[in-house]
Formats: sequence, C-alpha cells, structure tokens
Amino acid sequence: MFSLTKMVEVPNSTSPDLWQEGGESNSERFPSVLGAIPIIYYSSLLCLGLPVNILNVIVLSHLAIKTQKSSYCYLLSLAASDILTQFFIIFIGFILETAIFHQKIPATMMHTISILEFAANHASIWITVVMTIDRYYAVCLPLKYRMVSYPERTHKIIGLVFMMSLITGIPFYWWSDVWQVSKPPTILDQVLIWMHCFMIYFIPCTIFLIVNSMIIYQLKKKKALASRSGKTTAILLSITTVFAILWAPRTVVIIYYLYVSSISKSCKDHLMLDLANMLAMLSTAINFFLYCFVSKRFRTTVKEVIPSFCKH
Repeated sequence: MFSLTKMVEVPNSTSPDLWQEGGESNSERFPSVLGAIPIIYYSSLLCLGLPVNILNVIVLSHLAIKTQKSSYCYLLSLAASDILTQFFIIFIGFILETAIFHQKIPATMMHTISILEFAANHASIWITVVMTIDRYYAVCLPLKYRMVSYPERTHKIIGLVFMMSLITGIPFYWWSDVWQVSKPPTILDQVLIWMHCFMIYFIPCTIFLIVNSMIIYQLKKKKALASRSGKTTAILLSITTVFAILWAPRTVVIIYYLYVSSISKSCKDHLMLDLANMLAMLSTAINFFLYCFVSKRFRTTVKEVIPSFCKH
C-alpha cells in the first residue's frame, strides 16, 4: 500500500500463493521499531484531521458560493482530497490493515486499495499545483485571468485533476512492499519509486518554487496589488511551504532505500521511514489552522458556521 512499511509484493499470477492472506509469500515481516506509537499517532491524527477537514469543506463552501472566487473552489477541492487521503491512507491503510486486520486480506484487494491511496495523494498535491498556477494568472496576468478563470472552468479543471489522479494511481497497483520483501528492488520497483518521487515531490515543488517566486516578485513591484491579493497568496505560500517541508523526509528515505538501505534493512532505516510517513501525513490535518492563522475572512466565516451547527 501507500506506506512502504506495509505494502505487499505482487505475487506471480501462476503462483498457488496468490490468495495467501496478506500476500505474504516470499516476504519477511518487520515490526515497527516504534511499537504502538504510529497507531496512536495515526488514530489521533484521524480524530483531529477528519473533523477539521469537514469543517474546512463547510466553511470553504460558504466562501466559494458567496465570493465566486476560483481560489476558494481550489481550497475546497483540496480539503475534499485531504479527506480522501485520510480515509484511504490513514484509516484503511495504517489503522485497519496494520492494526486490526494485520494485512490478512487478499493481496488483490490490497493492491486495488493502493490505487485509491495513490490517487487521493496525487489529487491533494496536484490541486495545489493548479491553484498555484491560478494565483500566478491572478497576480501576474490580471487581465487575462478574468478571461480564463470563472466558476465553470474551475470546476472542469478540478474534475480533470481528480480524473487524472485516478488514472496515474493505476500503475501503483504493482507497488511492491520494498521494505518487507527479502529480494532487492526490481526494475519495476525502481520505475515506480522514481515515478512516485517525481509526481508527488520533485515536479510539484519545482512548479511551486518557480511560480511562487514570480508571484512574490510581482507583488513586491506592485504594492497596491499586494494589498488585494496578499491573503490568498499567503495561504498558498503557507500550504506549499509546509508541503515541501513535511514531504521532503519521505522522498529522501524512499530514494535512500533504493540505493543504500535495501542491502542492510536495519532498524534505523525503519525508524526513519516511520517518522517520514508520520510527518508526511501531518500535512493532511493542518491546512485548517493555516487558514485560520492567515485569513481574517476565513476566521469570521468559521465563527458564523460553528454556532449555526450548534443550534441544530
């Protein structure tokens, strides 16, 4: 699955062990060096992240309808993709499969779920990418922005991102349990790992760095424009910066495995991976707090929404 610590190697279709519980043939299981800490962490993250993301969806829905701004539509879809990520990766992947079922489910089912995990992850990241490009047009090309950015077009772009995320998740059906199997990475493993790293980190972060730099440069040139676009841009910069920081360790650890750790598989390597996964998943639960910290309009809407729900 999405976590390298609990994925299973795809058995050969001619093998009689195809439906062996958890797909455990030819693999060696390694317990987490952190014991029960990851399960406690992911359970707490889910209990915190799911409610705040649902609140995110409600608040951003109000703002999107009220303002008709594409930026709120993108933030709304980002919150929705974070909910999907928390459900498929944290709840089903880390909690159900690891803590409850202990991977004792058919391998085919696990790999099918893996597609949904990667698809949710891709959607969360690439929604942020298209929002970054949208902000570039809003700040640097305002006249053209009025022609290319409107609700119908924004909805089509969001729908296309989700569809492409599902399509790009399909190859990861064959994502192997690189930390659990005893064999070294195959050519397919190497292709999928590099594909994963480029899709979820290197390409998005390159876009973030280049486009955000141009946005900041333009805002410094035109201070009046900065006063109008500052809050939305600040939200974007905070989201992309936090993502780049929290996902960097996981990306480094995956590449480290590919060329170094697959030989030793020491406890230190598993510790690094556990911590890297925990940091990466933290990014699904903190956007609400970033919005509250940066945007007064968002905080005001939260104060309006919460009492209305308490009355019901």
